[in-house]
Amino acid sequence: MMIFLPAEAARLHSFLSSITEFSFVAFSSIFFLVDPFAAIPPFLAMTARASSDARRRMAARASWTCFIVLTLFAASGSFIFRLFGITLPAFEIAGGLILLLIGLEMLQARRSTQEGSSETEEGAQKEDIGITPLGIPLLAGPGAISTVMVLMGASPSWQHGVPVFVAIAVTAFTSYMILGQADRVRRRMGETGIRIMMRIMGLMLTAIAVQFVINGLARMNVINVQPQ
Repeated sequence: MMIFLPAEAARLHSFLSSITEFSFVAFSSIFFLVDPFAAIPPFLAMTARASSDARRRMAARASWTCFIVLTLFAASGSFIFRLFGITLPAFEIAGGLILLLIGLEMLQARRSTQEGSSETEEGAQKEDIGITPLGIPLLAGPGAISTVMVLMGASPSWQHGVPVFVAIAVTAFTSYMILGQADRVRRRMGETGIRIMMRIMGLMLTAIAVQFVINGLARMNVINVQPQ
């Protein structure tokens, strides 16, 4: 039986609490930004002439595209920072502002920062929209890409980076499950339900965006944030 000394138990408790909190932030921010529920209306519009099997294949391809793109940017985030001489605080603030813009638009049940009418019209003319525009930018858009890079850059240890990759995988799989049954999900939730869900996610995303900006300013010693 393993016995922990008080100091070791305190460090273990602090570490587990930190991992749990970081995991929650990672999953919520990535899932809210990918937001497969908001992708249902344009997905159905672009695949109006496709069969159910074809839609599921495109949903699978889009989910794999989302997973690969976000994983690559998460893994290479630190290298990109060094390559262009970008500091983590600067990217946290920039990423936070992008998330804030997306979150404010989601509060109005819109996502024009992630996809527009031109992408939807172009997608309607394509036989397969799995990679683009569904995988990029509807799912793996600029907000999601910048977020995984910020999360990995802000990870205090490699153990904190694991939840980011897990969150990407879970989000990609959930996106496939939702888009693969887009017709059924839309019938059950309705347009109003999808808009309500988008607004709730937008509210949470706005709070995460503000926290990113605060963290960036604190790292630059512009403000002093007292630990809770």
